[in-house]
Amino acid sequence: MRVYVPTTLNALALAHAEGPLGVAPLRAYAVTPALREWYLSDDIEELEYAALVRAAQSSLRLLAEDAKAPRRRVVVALDVPDRAVQLRVDAEHEHSAELGAVTLTEPLLLAKAAAVHADADEAGVREDVAAAAEAVAAADGGDEDARFTVDGAEDHELLWYAVQEIPGLLS
Repeated sequence: MRVYVPTTLNALALAHAEGPLGVAPLRAYAVTPALREWYLSDDIEELEYAALVRAAQSSLRLLAEDAKAPRRRVVVALDVPDRAVQLRVDAEHEHSAELGAVTLTEPLLLAKAAAVHADADEAGVREDVAAAAEAVAAADGGDEDARFTVDGAEDHELLWYAVQEIPGLLS
């Protein structure tokens, strides 16, 4: 199963140096039954993109928790065995941002990643992402102005990086 693990550049650098991409259980996003039902599409590429977008939103929450992390959303895409993925059914219907949320029950190695997705290293993107990280908690609480700010970050597409490009991404 393809999963999308939200992270930050700081955490990616640590995984690049040490190998593991966090400690299980680890939050991720995938094409789940509830995401399929909500998105109303059978196109797997569209569904995977929807899971990637949710992981990018979760990366904003990680940025909000880590003031020292560069203001760029980062998502690692991996293919994992189905047995390593636990559906988070309780969260799937509470909030649309939780659609596609899964828990990874086995440790993951960054070397096994299919790709890394990250924001461009451009001033305008970093400013929008920084503002969105500051606003994400208020947006989750229903503040419409904050939601508009978070949506501004989502206007920026994440770039695709091959695993061998991680050192350049981190520099």
